[in-house]
Amino acid sequence: MQSNAENTADTAPQVVSANSRRKTKIVCTIGPSTNTREMIWKLAEAGMNVARMNMSHGDHQSHQKVIDLVKEYNAKNTDGNVIAIMLDTKGPEVRSGDVPEPIMLKEGQEFNFTIKRGVSTKDTVSVNYDDFINDVEVGDILLVDGGMMSLAVKSKTDDTVKCDVVDGGELKSRRHLNVRGKSATLPSITEKDWEDIKFGVENGVDFYAVSFVKDAKVIHELKDYLKSANADIHVIPKIESADSIPNLQSIIAASDGAMVARGDLGAELPIEEVPLLQEEIVRTCRSMQKPVIVATNMLESMIDHPTPTRAEVSDIAIAVREGSDAIMLSGETAHGKFPLKAVKVMHTVAQRTESSLYNPSTSPSLVTRPQALLNEEFSQSQLSKMFGSHATMMANTLCTPIIVFTRTGSMAVLLSHYRPSSTIFAFTNEERVKQRLALYQGVVPIYMKFSDDAEETFSRAISSLMSAQYVKEGDYVTLVQSGVKSIWREESTHHIQVRKVQG
Repeated sequence: MQSNAENTADTAPQVVSANSRRKTKIVCTIGPSTNTREMIWKLAEAGMNVARMNMSHGDHQSHQKVIDLVKEYNAKNTDGNVIAIMLDTKGPEVRSGDVPEPIMLKEGQEFNFTIKRGVSTKDTVSVNYDDFINDVEVGDILLVDGGMMSLAVKSKTDDTVKCDVVDGGELKSRRHLNVRGKSATLPSITEKDWEDIKFGVENGVDFYAVSFVKDAKVIHELKDYLKSANADIHVIPKIESADSIPNLQSIIAASDGAMVARGDLGAELPIEEVPLLQEEIVRTCRSMQKPVIVATNMLESMIDHPTPTRAEVSDIAIAVREGSDAIMLSGETAHGKFPLKAVKVMHTVAQRTESSLYNPSTSPSLVTRPQALLNEEFSQSQLSKMFGSHATMMANTLCTPIIVFTRTGSMAVLLSHYRPSSTIFAFTNEERVKQRLALYQGVVPIYMKFSDDAEETFSRAISSLMSAQYVKEGDYVTLVQSGVKSIWREESTHHIQVRKVQG
């Protein structure tokens, strides 16, 4: 339920110019605090771009309700405020068993984990994974809930791991367990995950976020399944296991983007490595023109408090400055007391940070230089890259929004990669492409049927932007016609036009 503590009066959307719209997208996890029609509408108005369903919680019935509500919102809002749907698999989590009441662990005390089911005493609880015994070695550090508590492994028997408590705390039911520096030998996609994936296919979700991906093999396996099911769903691996880091390049190359899942990443690897790995993952995705989401603990304090810590504000700003396509809220919107305030904080911090970035003299790294194309073999795709780069430079110089018409989304993705200073309005006649583009930085996707008359289509696009108050009469826009597949233009012809908006 929505907390009465939240004041929603200051979350009304504001009309902003195309040059001052927030470009970094916001992913919101939907849960008990936000799974009503009223709250999903308010989240969308406050700035949500992607609705995430965490399959570790809830059931198919509750997630179906959320999917239906988001689809209802999208059907009623055709002005570019598109909400994509992301299904996040549970993955092969190792968890402790149920306990009748919380067990207080104190520093120095002995405590055991057993693979026997249903055990819960003051000094021993079950784990849900039989190979836990084989994965753990004497001297390993076990982390509970990503490090909220820790235990040192002292010895083990055929069915029990015996530990000393290093950092104590309150052990509740079904707590997540990690071994620092190691990944469990479980398959990345479990039987439950496959059921959830099939549920996603049936409902036409836009993205899968796949937990604990260790290598590219699991991505290929999932993509093969989706192809056989004729399902056009993009796959976003969550980089959160120690085993994934050596395989980072191949995982992202096989995928449609990546999520920096900092919680488990910081449990399996030393926490001081996490900021460096975040930067590396963002940079790798950017180099491959794939979207990247930074997630976990971004506004953790706002689960219980109406204002964030200053460190959390800086964390959002760093993710934006590094070039993330999206930033994510988890418990803040799923079960927090102030979900709308959390989205508003994320929106305003991202928008303010972006306003300092788009100055070629201070942030040249955000726009890839056209000279980089000279070393590559000339081809249709290279021509599109050149036009994308030049269109970005032209739009930045003239301070105009960019309008692109796309059937596949490829030109809109390319323009997003070059990070223009203003908004990319991507018109598409494919619903799936419209939904997918909601994740990309700076892109406002709008569904529109294309006619055979290019000028008539351009005119309708401009009219729709004026109706939505994205542009006004007398403004200039940069119109891009390029990409691998032509729509109206001759195959060998690419256009960049600057047009004045006529009433």
